[in-house]
Amino acid sequence: MAEYLQSIKGILFVSDLIIHYVLLFGIGWSVALPNKRIWPPPKKCSWQYTTTWILFYLAFILNALFIFLDWNSGLFTHHARFFLGVPIAMIGSLLVSWGIITLGTKNTSGLKDRFVTNGPYKFMRNPQYLGDMLLFVGVILISNSLYLLITHLLLILVFAITSLAEEVWLEEMYGDEYKTYKMITTRFL
Repeated sequence: MAEYLQSIKGILFVSDLIIHYVLLFGIGWSVALPNKRIWPPPKKCSWQYTTTWILFYLAFILNALFIFLDWNSGLFTHHARFFLGVPIAMIGSLLVSWGIITLGTKNTSGLKDRFVTNGPYKFMRNPQYLGDMLLFVGVILISNSLYLLITHLLLILVFAITSLAEEVWLEEMYGDEYKTYKMITTRFL
């Protein structure tokens, strides 16, 4: 039974890695070739929108499975990891939630709605991504999973690069208003 579980974990991990690398490729493509970008998508009913969100949902589902399937497989098995991981994950979750509430679901999903500079966006341009990154670090610490360490670090890289892809799009959509905001507001902190 343990051998079977190990092979299932391996298949899921390889699948998860492939998804993360496809996301990295798509985001990298969007930064390098903004006129042919994949993210942000041109519209809701586009292949770019659908494909990106399917990949993100699959990555999140697989990563959630590793919390349970690969629990405590890492090196930091001491319970002290909870005292660091839980607050970091909670701060990240709160920042993501505050960002989504302020920005709205349409803007959050990569579609143009309105330009937002209030709430957490008053202090940084990408509070949701920073919140996601903190959440991922917290989950890495809490779960002590080697698989999550790798996949969550890849997701952190995806979100860091995604902010670059979005900046070009935001300049196109909101022009000088965004350029001024960009000059006076930091990307993450």
